Amino acid sequence: MPTIALDDHVLLEGVTKQFGSTRAVDSVDLAVKRGEVHALIGENGAGKSTLGKVIAGVHEPDAGSLHISGEQVRLRSPRQALERRVTMVAQELSLVPALSVIENVFLGIESSRGPMVDNADLRERFRQLVAGSGIVVDANRRVDSLSVADQQKVEILRALARDAELIVMDEPTARLTAEEASTLLKIMRDLSESGRTVIFVSHFLEQVLEIADRITTMRDGRIVRTSEAESETAGSLVEAMIGRSLEANFPPKVAPSASADTVLEVSGISRSGVFHEVSLKVRAGEVVALAGLVGSGRTEVVRAVFGADPIDTGEVSMDGSPVELRTPRSAIASGMGMIPESRSDQGLMLRRPVRENASLPRLGLFTRLGFVNRRSEDHKVESATGEVDLRAASLEMLVESLSGGNQQKALFSRWMIDRPRLLIADEPTRGVDVGAKRAIYELLAGLAADGMAVLLVSSEIEEVLGLAHRILVMRGGRLVGELDGTDATEADVLEVAFGAEIKESAGV
Repeated sequence: MPTIALDDHVLLEGVTKQFGSTRAVDSVDLAVKRGEVHALIGENGAGKSTLGKVIAGVHEPDAGSLHISGEQVRLRSPRQALERRVTMVAQELSLVPALSVIENVFLGIESSRGPMVDNADLRERFRQLVAGSGIVVDANRRVDSLSVADQQKVEILRALARDAELIVMDEPTARLTAEEASTLLKIMRDLSESGRTVIFVSHFLEQVLEIADRITTMRDGRIVRTSEAESETAGSLVEAMIGRSLEANFPPKVAPSASADTVLEVSGISRSGVFHEVSLKVRAGEVVALAGLVGSGRTEVVRAVFGADPIDTGEVSMDGSPVELRTPRSAIASGMGMIPESRSDQGLMLRRPVRENASLPRLGLFTRLGFVNRRSEDHKVESATGEVDLRAASLEMLVESLSGGNQQKALFSRWMIDRPRLLIADEPTRGVDVGAKRAIYELLAGLAADGMAVLLVSSEIEEVLGLAHRILVMRGGRLVGELDGTDATEADVLEVAFGAEIKESAGV
């Protein structure tokens, strides 16, 4: 059990938090030093977000003690935490969309002159806040017109306006672009250098290694270890999180049969200003990956193949027969399935149950005379979700209540009910933790081993190399090179993606 040190901003001793029969945080001892960026990492369900919420007063612990600045406290609400200068920037932001930035920042602590808000003093306070923090946002913009990155800046300004000395940030970069995430990491470092403490809850290991001073790794509600960031690597963190080495992260590749039939053939498809003369083939049992830089046209190509976007010229064939792909419905009828790039925007009905999400593309199998046979639907969905190891309390659980990894598995489950000949997987592990990634890798490899053709799009080169039998590289809307997945390296892929010549191109 740790003892209180002079530089400890937060100290937890034997903290436990339980939800029903699930012990989310189990007898945790942790010291967070004042002025550090302290990362909490772990798989989904490891307890890192719950622990952050205990510190921020969102959850009251069932056992153990919490000390802030050397004083034992019992936080029963975020308001009580804020009185101790502790606050949280949660995954779901808590701003008022219809109000301006400045109104959100000072909501509840406005300057007043008699019964009226003193707007002049409010603007001066905002100016000083921006000057002191270096966080620049237009004071007059309505919050609902801002990007997610700028909304997070507003949340941080709100915290600073209330004199917060410790800020818990729960997955703050999960919905940001690489550039936006880099900006936020700089803000976190600036906060730390100004003497504030940042607790960074994240599953982005490279970001954690870049910004954190110390890293606490959690597994199954317990702390595995707390270590100096400089002593860790992505590989060592993965091993601590999931109990196995990074090298074991990808299942072995099973090469498709030399006589395997061509399932998908794309011949010279083009869309003006988007992609040009794209041709490719995917055989039964083969994983073919489209690699390339952001904006190279990979997602646009697979959306067109699936009938989600139009093409101007070219042809798509399934099992040797040309198909007219005017809509995703026609693609599904031809034997295709797709995991879209954004599960929340393009894939799932978040406020509907697992059952409805899983059965949606195959609802015709359970429908007669306009009525759904629920017994048949439940049986098929239960079998499909079991195949992908989707963990939910019941099939009626709302998808929005699932972890990111289980939401992604819900997308996969819909293609287990009546398996397609071709599965298109666009960024299939985006926004999921390391353990869920491994499960998805095994699922994709298993589907290919069973004879399904897989067309993969991924921005993670390690993922491309670990899964693909062949790698097709795109640049500027064109296919510019092909690499053998068995011996290609990261350097090979980047060389083609950035425009350098490869010595021996297999052609496309």
